[in-house]
Amino acid sequence: MPPSEESAATALERLLQVMARLRDPVAGCPWDRMQDFASIAPYTIEEAYEVEAAIRHGDDGGPDWAALEDELGDLLFQVVYHAQMAWESGQFGFAAVADHIARKMVRRHPHVFGEDEARTAEEQSLAWEAQKAAERAARAETGTLAGVPVALPALTRAAKLTRRAARVGFDWPDALSVLDKLEEEAAELRAELRPGQPAPDRARLADEVGDLLFVLANLARKLDLDPEDCLRAANAKFERRFSAVEQALAAAGLAPADATLEAMEAHWQAVKSAERDGR
Repeated sequence: MPPSEESAATALERLLQVMARLRDPVAGCPWDRMQDFASIAPYTIEEAYEVEAAIRHGDDGGPDWAALEDELGDLLFQVVYHAQMAWESGQFGFAAVADHIARKMVRRHPHVFGEDEARTAEEQSLAWEAQKAAERAARAETGTLAGVPVALPALTRAAKLTRRAARVGFDWPDALSVLDKLEEEAAELRAELRPGQPAPDRARLADEVGDLLFVLANLARKLDLDPEDCLRAANAKFERRFSAVEQALAAAGLAPADATLEAMEAHWQAVKSAERDGR
């Protein structure tokens, strides 16, 4: 049963007190006292990913509830940590952070908290983006691509940038057009790798590979897929299949390093066939 507002407030107050004690200049933890925004930021990102992992890895394919409770606490602690450091710098505290997001959510949901009529999910999504654009304009962030966080995962940011551009008409007409662009970019990379040429320049290779990845991210977007989800699933599939190859080799008394590529490929194809057949 969800906690009451009073107990939630009490628990949050205790967490804020714990954080203040950890950062206390005299009685605090030496490690916690020496941290700053830059040193804590990687932990914040890591905790967000661990929340996502807990959501995906329950026994029934849904959340692992015990892990999710734990990881959400870790992520909340990161928010409290940053707010504490901001308060120490004379900027703002946790209360200001909570009040700011509450006001923002009210502002972005006029159909709930104001007099606008209820919208469909699609209409609300468009209204949400329009409100965000107005907020960016108020901050003098007038460019279409302004405000897309640089720290986002690169595939996610690629899709988000071009989703913004698509709203003003700059986009491929359909997914097949993106595939054509993908073939064009692959041909450019192949040209850099032609046999008999001087060793390719690494900067040019990086540029061409980056173009390929950018187009792939947008192919996923045009298919209404999340590129990070697609790659995450592909990683899991590779991990699962390679583990099965290792097990098959071990049954034959071999380690992967001792097996030929041909033997490993044969086992790989057998694993793929077994998966397709549902074995």
